Amino acid sequence: MFRQIILALALGAAAAFAPVKTATRATVAVSETKADLEALAPKLNPVVPFWDPLGLADATFWDADNFAIDASNEATIGFLRHAEIKHGRVAMAAFVGYCVQANGIKWPWPMTFEGLPFPEAGLSPEAQWDAIPIAAKTQIIMFVAILELWSESATTHYMKGGKPGMFPDFVGNEKMSLPHPVPLNLFDPFGFSKGASEAKKEAGLIKEINNGRLAMIGIMGFLSEAKVPGSVPFLSGIVKPYAGDVMAPFAANVHMLPQYVQ
Repeated sequence: MFRQIILALALGAAAAFAPVKTATRATVAVSETKADLEALAPKLNPVVPFWDPLGLADATFWDADNFAIDASNEATIGFLRHAEIKHGRVAMAAFVGYCVQANGIKWPWPMTFEGLPFPEAGLSPEAQWDAIPIAAKTQIIMFVAILELWSESATTHYMKGGKPGMFPDFVGNEKMSLPHPVPLNLFDPFGFSKGASEAKKEAGLIKEINNGRLAMIGIMGFLSEAKVPGSVPFLSGIVKPYAGDVMAPFAANVHMLPQYVQ
């Protein structure tokens, strides 16, 4: 039963975020090429030039006969660029969240309507995740899924000429609408960057990419030191040890699943 509920929620969310107009497959102009990546590299790091040992910038990941996309090298570059920017943003949020949880900062009210408190402040951030109920974990993952579906429903996809890293507005979006009103946009909710010049936006994106890359290294450093104490000497004695498995996020709740799965 639990599996059917999750599947129904996922399918319902996917249908809710469908664009007003459906586009047919067609070859379209894309936004970036390998030459653009080579020009961007020195802006990101003047010391390290364009470096692509795996040759990903020359690759084509998809076959047009199997996917409704423009199967080109440029489409692959759009995918990789968007993936880096998105994962950098997630890593920045994760890095800050890890620091907050590691220092025992939590909301002053109960975690659930039943009065269950938030996990003990003395636990590591990983152990705090293990301690929350599976319903709470499911809500978090479904919220992330909604954001992902909304991002992928952009009117101009990043693999079809759209701008990598662009997240569609919630408010004032004439092409798509959410089933529930949202008062603020996820990106630039208070409009501070609305009137910024293109040069300022480009400089801000360069900073964001660099910060995202550093955050990805940082959060992996935290997780490595927690799992194998001493593996990151700079963090020895700072990060609390964790005996679980961060790649098995529901392991602590497995004993609860049989009562839901019929």
